Amino acid sequence: MLDRRKTLEFIFKAVTNATALFVVAIITFIIGLVVIKGSAHMSWEFLTAGPTGDMEHGGIWPMIKGTAMLVMMMSMFTVPLGAVIAIYLNEVSRRNWFYNAVMSSVRTLAAVPSIVYGLFGLAFFVNIVGGTLDWLIGYEDHVFKVRCLLWAAFTMGALTLPTNVISVTEALKLVPEEQRHAGICLGYTRWEVIKWVVLPQAIGGMLTGLVLSISRGAGEVAPILFVGVAYFVPNFTGDPLDQFMELGYHIFVMATQSPNVDRAAPILYSTTLVLLTLTFTFNSIGQILRWIHRRRIDR
Repeated sequence: MLDRRKTLEFIFKAVTNATALFVVAIITFIIGLVVIKGSAHMSWEFLTAGPTGDMEHGGIWPMIKGTAMLVMMMSMFTVPLGAVIAIYLNEVSRRNWFYNAVMSSVRTLAAVPSIVYGLFGLAFFVNIVGGTLDWLIGYEDHVFKVRCLLWAAFTMGALTLPTNVISVTEALKLVPEEQRHAGICLGYTRWEVIKWVVLPQAIGGMLTGLVLSISRGAGEVAPILFVGVAYFVPNFTGDPLDQFMELGYHIFVMATQSPNVDRAAPILYSTTLVLLTLTFTFNSIGQILRWIHRRRIDR
């Protein structure tokens, strides 16, 4: 019996290790292929210039600018709101039917296909919110009721908000309940317990939620198809009420609409490399902040 158990454990470890190595090998192959083929076309002019009319010459600076602004505006909307919702659900709300209904809704929203959020953004942010703002301010022409960067950021924020709420909620649950009771026994109010006891220990998980949100938001294309991204805006100024170009959408267009895909392949690989670099940069910033916070706690 003992030999059989050891044999099964050996087989289980071998299978799991082989699966893990297979996944690592696939990721390494993909990233290596993108780096090798993408770096061949990379240049300073490619990073800082705008595209030409045929999209097969010039650079990708408007796409980089649009992607960075989209991710930053999305994070400014998602991170504070997600933290507030998670703190309320885990620290304030009672574990009753309302809590169960909200958590069930959040988990359901996290599994909704991303393109549905694009239709939601078009119907709610562009038509309802934008149209209402135009009516309240008295604009005769459509100023807010337009497809633009602002509504694209809100749409992407709505997409990543459930993931952020779930991540922050799980981080708050990891804080021992005894420490909350100890804070109350010392005379802290509920808000002081949250501020001085819970949040310092949960900030690492909250940063993890931010990283996950940024990773998903930077790579999604379907939601922004309806609310602001454009095929060719070489003179994008950064105005939130203007249409914009985005790296993921540029890759999609070049791969599906280019008259000569083989000739466009170097641009595709280089653009993909820039998108991966930008995503890894945002993720690295979150990881560095998390590491700094852990060092402070350990001291």
